[in-house]
Order: sequence, then structure tokens, then C-alpha cells
Amino acid sequence: MSLMKTSLLSLRHSFIVAAVLSVVSIVSASDNEALHWNRIATATTGRVHPLNPFDESRILAVVHLAMHDAANSVAPRFATYAPAPAEKLGGSADASVASAAYTALRELMPEHTAGLETEFETRTHLVADAAERDRGIAAGRRAANQILALRKNDGAANAVSWPAGKLPGQYRPTPPDLTPAVFSHWGSVRPFALSSSKQFRPIAPPSIGSAQAIADIEEVRTVGGATSARRTFEQSEIACYWYEASTQGWNRIAREVGTTRGLDLWENARLLALVNVAMADGYVGVMEAKYHYNYWRPATAIRERGESGWLSFLPTPPVPDYPSGHTVLGAAAATAMARCLGTDYVSFTMTSGQPYPNISRRFWSLSQAAQENGASRVFAGIHFTTAVQAGYRQGMEIGGWAAGTILRPLGEKPVFTLVAQP
Repeated sequence: MSLMKTSLLSLRHSFIVAAVLSVVSIVSASDNEALHWNRIATATTGRVHPLNPFDESRILAVVHLAMHDAANSVAPRFATYAPAPAEKLGGSADASVASAAYTALRELMPEHTAGLETEFETRTHLVADAAERDRGIAAGRRAANQILALRKNDGAANAVSWPAGKLPGQYRPTPPDLTPAVFSHWGSVRPFALSSSKQFRPIAPPSIGSAQAIADIEEVRTVGGATSARRTFEQSEIACYWYEASTQGWNRIAREVGTTRGLDLWENARLLALVNVAMADGYVGVMEAKYHYNYWRPATAIRERGESGWLSFLPTPPVPDYPSGHTVLGAAAATAMARCLGTDYVSFTMTSGQPYPNISRRFWSLSQAAQENGASRVFAGIHFTTAVQAGYRQGMEIGGWAAGTILRPLGEKPVFTLVAQP
């Protein structure tokens, strides 16, 4: 076994995210204010919520909607998410975006107020005209408070317990840790763009004992085990590369794409808002489906078929299998980006973060990256192929819906009709 593969295997239970770099060190000279505060936001949430991408997705959606609305309340180019106020405050768009991001993060993550305040003061004082700066700050604060008010009592805090299944096919805690199921309430969180959390619920998974279910089990057993001889080195690398939280990886991709394509402040703010709304709604939709079907994970199914000591290559998250949430988020983010940019054919290189950092891979389209992201879960031994396929379809539907209904260019009608959630 190669030294690199040994090092990948040795990290398989490493969940704790390394200390985030200082604000100064994560900033790129080419960043506009939207990209800059995306770096600040993801660094902050990554430090505080390394094992909770659900709350992280909600926070990042709120922050980026606030940034988008702030820029467009100063100089409108795209429809705002919150109703546009009649009074136009004007001012600096840069100061407005900084103010919106700071206000939202301070409210949602009060334990980081001191560090964020320093960054806010530094960025806004780059605007030389004091009157423009002050008007922009006021506009950004108002935009953030509107979004925060819209998300108040959205169900994110209503956690409940979930009983372990006992029958074949039902989800139960997976080895070796046997952690109880988590975030079973997340499918009841109010979506950002979807009409309903079950709007794009996929069809049911394969019935237990069917030819498809047995084929799924056999595939993961042979390629996804901790000691599998069938999994190639590249497949192991792909599993590790995509293992980090989707909220971190796909925001990094969005920054890379926004930078290389030369998007301006408004375009980047819209791109990042759509990506984060698509991912936040992706978690809402997929968790509704996961707990609706309550389907067992590969480790449970394989052990019940006789391999009592089988373990997945990478740790299995404590939620049901079907559909794959990681795949949903990747497909949702990629689809939202492609619709926003008007093309899927966007080439980029992305380097992985924690817990398996510094692996770089090149992609020639957004959908290619999303498909590999989904396949990684089979290589990791934590999802069946049918869960990945269903997740990809659901993610595409959610991402397409977000990009087609909200934050549209002024003068353009939504692609889809918004329907009030029941």
C-alpha cells in the first residue's frame, strides 16, 4: 500500500476541522466585497460548525441573501429576495455589502462579534467618502435585518429525537460509533425558495430483497469497504477529496468560478446567494425525503447479509441513506451556478479542505464535478448508487428552481411560478 493511501486511510476518523486561517491570510487581492465576505463567512462558520452543515447552510444563505439585497438596494440590477423598500438610501455598494454581511453574521453568530467588528470597520473605511459610506452601511443593515426577520421562527431550532429502526431496510445507527440519528426535524424547516420541503421528493428506494437492492449492496461491499482491494487509489482519493462539508467545498468552487470569470460585485453577490440558497433548500428537501423513507445505510445492510465486521472506508454520517444529501447539495449548487452563468461548461481547479486537505482536482464542467461528488459517496462506502442517482436528480431540480424563481435580472420574469408553501 502506498504512503499516500496509508495517510488517507489513517485520517478516516478525523472529524475536527483545523483552526481557520486569520482573516488577513484568507483574503485575495482580487476579491470584490462579495467574494471577500464569502471568505469571512465560510471561515467563521467552518470554525464554529465543523460537524453541523445544516445550520451552516442556513447561516450562509441568510448572509448571502442579505449581501445580495444590500447591493441591489443601493443600485438595483437584480430582484431582491425581501420586498424592496420604497425609500432608497443609496450610498456605497461596497459599504452596504460589508454592513449586510457583518450585521447578519453578528446576529447569527454573536460569539464572533469582536473579530467581525474589526473586519467590518477595516473594510468600510476603505470607502473614502464618509457620507457615501454611512448611507451604504445603513442600507446594508436594513437589508440584513429584513432577511433575518423573514427567517425568524423558521423551524431550525425545533430538534426532535428519531427512534432506531428494527426491521430490515429501516435506518439504524451505523458502526463503529452507533451515533443516534440527527436532524430529523430539518425537513420541516421553512425553505428559502422551494414551495415545500417535499416539492421534489424522489420516488421510493428499491424494495428490500429486490435485484436492484442486492446489486447496490454488493457494489458498496466490494468497493466501499475499509479494506477493499477493489477500490483504486484514485477512487480512494476522490472519496477523501469530496468528504468535507458541501457548504465549504461548493462555496470555494463558487469563489473560484466568480473570480476566473471576472464577475463584478452584483454578479458575484447573486451567484453566491443562489448557490447558498440552493444548498440550504437542498438540505431541507433531502432531509424531508431521508426521514420519510428511513432507508438503511450500506454498513447495516452488508452486516445483516453476513459480513458482521464490515466497515465503510470513511465514516458514515448519522442520517438515513436515501437520497444522498451530499449529492443533492453538489447537484443543487452546480445547477444554480450553471443557470446563473448561462453555461455548464466552466473549467476550474479546486483544492480540498478539511478533513482531507490539499488534494487538487481539475474539472471541465460544473456537472462533471457534481457527478464525481456523488460518486465519491459510493467509493467511501456510505451510500448506495440508487441514493446517489436520486440525490442528483433532486439536487438538479432544487438548484434549477432556486435560479429560476428568485433574484432574477430586473425586467425578466421568473422561469417558474412561486407558490406559497402550505
